[in-house]
Amino acid sequence: MALAKRIIPCLDVKDGRVVKGVRFRGLRDAGDPAKLAHHYYRHGADEIVFLDISASPEGRRLMVDVVRRTAETVFIPMTVGGGISDVEDFRRALTAGADKVSVNTAAVENPELISEAADIFGSQCVVVAIDAKREPLKPEHEHVADHVFSGDNGEYWFRVYVRGGREPVDLDAITWAKRAEELGAGEILLTSIDADGTQEGYDIELTREVCNAVNIPVIASGGCGHPKHIVEVFKKTDADAALAASIFHYGKFTIEGVKEYLAESGVRVRQC
Repeated sequence: MALAKRIIPCLDVKDGRVVKGVRFRGLRDAGDPAKLAHHYYRHGADEIVFLDISASPEGRRLMVDVVRRTAETVFIPMTVGGGISDVEDFRRALTAGADKVSVNTAAVENPELISEAADIFGSQCVVVAIDAKREPLKPEHEHVADHVFSGDNGEYWFRVYVRGGREPVDLDAITWAKRAEELGAGEILLTSIDADGTQEGYDIELTREVCNAVNIPVIASGGCGHPKHIVEVFKKTDADAALAASIFHYGKFTIEGVKEYLAESGVRVRQC
């Protein structure tokens, strides 16, 4: 029997508060991170993801206090990311109560960090977050765009961005996902910058391509606006989990309601 799909609320944290925007911009306040995490835990979330979205761009360290406060009352797996730059940051996060650590910018700049962390703490603790965006294929990118697609406006590829989605790098998202697995990542957290915060649905093509390229779990992220979008990403791709933020933070849908909708649509989920 296939494993149950996971529903994971994502809490983007900036200056100690949960925020949400569109395509990583126009942030709105959504509450206290520890209180929100506890609320989602009580109402059936399978896991929680905390991402300090301003830590890497501002060169700050991990929000250990938020992790510690949350771990006191939340007893489901918790992934923490943002400001992770070395194995000591992994250690701090895990010691504070995180179960997994998500790394993005630092892994791109120093891929061996993935291997080092996996060797010390185990692959199950290492989540590589990939922020990707569709970009037109230009001559100067042909040497790095390993996976090229065709659309109405010509050829394009999925480019990796770092520093909270602010900075593009010459790295193909699908190739990078495969490399991260080879280095020891236990999971991929895949966010479509194009879809993020739009509430118009996940990027099915991007998610499918990454899922097909790796053998480790992939968490689909970016674009959820309705439970039907979660059904779609589970039925059209091999994603193991769906991350959502806006639909939960502002009371549009409940986790219980989403799980009922998925079950009625033939998607196997853990009961609340």
